[in-house]
Amino acid sequence: MKRSLLILAVLFLISGTLLAQIPQNMQGRQQRPVAPPLPLRQVSGIVKDSSDNILAGAVIKLESPKDTMSTSANADGIFIFKNVKSATFVLTVASIGYRRLVKRFLNNDAVPRLVLDPIILKSDVQTLKGVTINGTPSITYKTDTVEYKASDYKVRANATVDELLKKMEGFEVGSDGTVTHQGQQITKAKLNGKEYAGGDVAQAIQNLPAEIVEKIQVVDDYGDQAARTGIKDGDPQKVLNITTRADRSVGTTGRLTGQYGNNDRYNAQLFVQRINANEQLGVIGRLANTVNGVASSGVAGGATNGGGGGTGVGAGAGRGSSSPGTTKSGSPSFNYRDQWGKKIEVIGSYAYRFSDNNSINDSYGQRYSTNGSSNFVNHNTAENNSKSHNVRFEMDYTIDKANYLQITPTFSYTGSNSLTNSLTNNINYFTTGLEHPVVNGTSSNTNAAPAYGLTAFYLHVFKKPRRNLSLQYSVTTSNTQQNGDKNNNYRYYADSTTDRLVSDSLSHLLTNRSSRNTTYTTTGTYVEPIGKYSQIEFTGQIRRAVYDNKAISDTVLANGQIQELTRLDNIYNYSFTESRYSINYRYNGTKYNLSLGALALPSRLDGNKVNNSGDGSAVSTSHNYFRIIPVFRASYSWSRTERISFTYTGDNVEPQFQQIQPFTDRTDPNNIVVGNPNLKPTFTNSLNLVYNNYLSNSKLNLSFNMNGTFYQDQITSNTIQMVQIITNNGATTRKTINEITYANVEGSHAIVGRYNIAKQLSDRKYNLSLNGNITYNYSEAMSNNQLYHNTNWRFDERFGPRISPTENIEINPYIGYDLSRSFTTLLGAAPTMLRTTSLAVDGRVYFFKTFQINYSATKSYVTGLGKLGNPSPFVINAGFEKEFFQKKNLVITFNVFDLLHQNNFIQQTVTAQAVTNTLSNTLSRYFLIGMRLSLQKWSGRPTRNGRPMQRRGDGSFMY
Repeated sequence: MKRSLLILAVLFLISGTLLAQIPQNMQGRQQRPVAPPLPLRQVSGIVKDSSDNILAGAVIKLESPKDTMSTSANADGIFIFKNVKSATFVLTVASIGYRRLVKRFLNNDAVPRLVLDPIILKSDVQTLKGVTINGTPSITYKTDTVEYKASDYKVRANATVDELLKKMEGFEVGSDGTVTHQGQQITKAKLNGKEYAGGDVAQAIQNLPAEIVEKIQVVDDYGDQAARTGIKDGDPQKVLNITTRADRSVGTTGRLTGQYGNNDRYNAQLFVQRINANEQLGVIGRLANTVNGVASSGVAGGATNGGGGGTGVGAGAGRGSSSPGTTKSGSPSFNYRDQWGKKIEVIGSYAYRFSDNNSINDSYGQRYSTNGSSNFVNHNTAENNSKSHNVRFEMDYTIDKANYLQITPTFSYTGSNSLTNSLTNNINYFTTGLEHPVVNGTSSNTNAAPAYGLTAFYLHVFKKPRRNLSLQYSVTTSNTQQNGDKNNNYRYYADSTTDRLVSDSLSHLLTNRSSRNTTYTTTGTYVEPIGKYSQIEFTGQIRRAVYDNKAISDTVLANGQIQELTRLDNIYNYSFTESRYSINYRYNGTKYNLSLGALALPSRLDGNKVNNSGDGSAVSTSHNYFRIIPVFRASYSWSRTERISFTYTGDNVEPQFQQIQPFTDRTDPNNIVVGNPNLKPTFTNSLNLVYNNYLSNSKLNLSFNMNGTFYQDQITSNTIQMVQIITNNGATTRKTINEITYANVEGSHAIVGRYNIAKQLSDRKYNLSLNGNITYNYSEAMSNNQLYHNTNWRFDERFGPRISPTENIEINPYIGYDLSRSFTTLLGAAPTMLRTTSLAVDGRVYFFKTFQINYSATKSYVTGLGKLGNPSPFVINAGFEKEFFQKKNLVITFNVFDLLHQNNFIQQTVTAQAVTNTLSNTLSRYFLIGMRLSLQKWSGRPTRNGRPMQRRGDGSFMY
């Protein structure tokens, strides 16, 4: 009995103790049930080595009593297993050159997505035998992306992205922030897959620190809709995407620059950027009064396209030259990106820019026609003030796994005013006789152009893999107002001198113009998979653009009275509607990619114009066009570093409404426009062949590109010259009035070949880079109803080694040779040949650990420009810097530009109708003294629920 009582007492004490350990708020309540195990789950992770390099291609095997499956890590080292039955499994991970890892995982069986900690493989010393394997090659070529591994390119502390790009094969970077990749211009910048700072390339590369970069990607971007649906339509633009390192994706970086010099020159910059995974907040600002056109290391050459398919060559300032003149400018901007919960991401940017540009230009050259040739000399001074506001907002809403919505409103405003004084002296050697007009004039213009836009994009993904449906609608509207004042004095002389004046006349016109444009675009796509690697794609698009234009002209009489000139008014409105319907077969294999289809292009042009030559009634015009265009894209990848692709595209270019108006437009009495109602749209055939090969063991990159463009029914102007006899005080001369009409011609074509060969030596201490292009352009045109042609050849070759024998010395010599030749069949037109040989060197020398000297010298030898300007300018820039603090992030700077004052920038532009040589006075000798402060603070890797966040291929983080 006593034993029973003792047992009961002990049980009572134990139960009391256990009861006391239960939280008070749990007592008396029923315990919540445990979530039942899920039948299936997704398992993902990333494979790296002990140096934090990703291991693409690593083989991963998952085993459990219920599962046996294998996969390999993608280019970013990420692997994914779907429909895994058991939450407890064993992973076996293997990669060549590394020890095999076998590890057991025990996970919560109620979690639908299991994200594993990074799997780290250790190197296998016995297997390597002294060969270092760094995981992935420095350059990889994907279907639409060229990717560079930033850690393989060394730059000094506090360097910016532009310094990193200069060390990468195929890039050429200008001092103004322009970037070309394998000969093609980069048009937009992104950070971790989203547009950065409004897409401004210079803002991105000149401010973001190189230290934060994990990868540099050059993407053929077909737009957000194509990125989501996979359907590519039209021609892509080259986009630079900067992806950040994981350990540099949470923190703040900033840079402050202030410089002041002689002649009131100054340069102030502020850059602050906060990053937290996909969250970004940044402010960028610049205020400067500097000189455009000062030579420095960067993009070589400087070819420009002239009208009618011609080419031009920049010479004199060497490489890195930009538009001429002194410019006061400012460009504060703001960028914002944030993740609002799991489903909403927002991106916003605002930029305000203003500039005050003053320039002095002298030009000379020849103009040609079937009636003879003209020599001209022009001198003008110009002042241009402009300001702009650009606002962009984007909201990405992931409604659920199957539905996605993106809304993007935009706003921009541009305002400008300009004042130009010009003097043009023309001597026309025509078959009808000598003409010598001299025009002295002043013109001013004031412009205001607000614009609004809205784009909405919806995507639905079906349960069947790769099947999706998308709809996109956009509307943009702009309203441009322009007030112009043009006051010209026309003088006509009897001979080639200015001694015998025959006639003197004044023309003072006031013109008020307004132009309103609204464009509506609706696009729908549907993708239907028909096999493991193939699918059928359907696209439909309707684009309607509505224009309302008005130009009202008045003349100012000698007494200052204003008189209406109704006969010169130009009032018209029209609309252009184009539909695009395509069906396309696409095959996405491991090595092969193929797209084959057809595109139907019906279009319609309708409009009305007030007939000033008649009773003032409106005259209607209507045209319908239809064309079927083949679609073809194909690529083959031997490996991740070798690729070849071929693309054919076709496009319609409709005539402008003014070109097909069915009557005469006398808005400009000296240039009368006569429309051609039978004008056909120009059809452009484009063929593009690209070959890329990066030999990683040899650090040799080969890139070749060839593009051919062939035109059908090309629209060209036909200028008919009509002569008027002018007689005064017994002296006689002639005046030519141009009647401009339009015609379709056949046979024009252009072929461009580009190449880049880059070789890295001695652990990238020596970077040899050879770039070049060969261009052939054949253009058909008309003059005085006679057909003629113009042929242009251009050879542009550039060799620019980058040498860093030690970390304290950088030497970048450069040699360039640019030859441009032009031939035309017009009467009196002599062939032209412009040759430019450029020798340059730039670099830096670091000494006593905290001191630096930088230098840049360019010598150009130019032939074919005549006597105007300096045919062999020698431009020298130099600078001195002193670093302070342990991190060397405070720098005192002193820079001098154009020491010899020889930076006279000459540009030659060649078209089928003219050769123009332009000399600009840049006032480019000055100095700046100042400071630069760089600050950074990083706090680790982005995590979610205590685990590192996974990333997409473009660098964005998955929430």
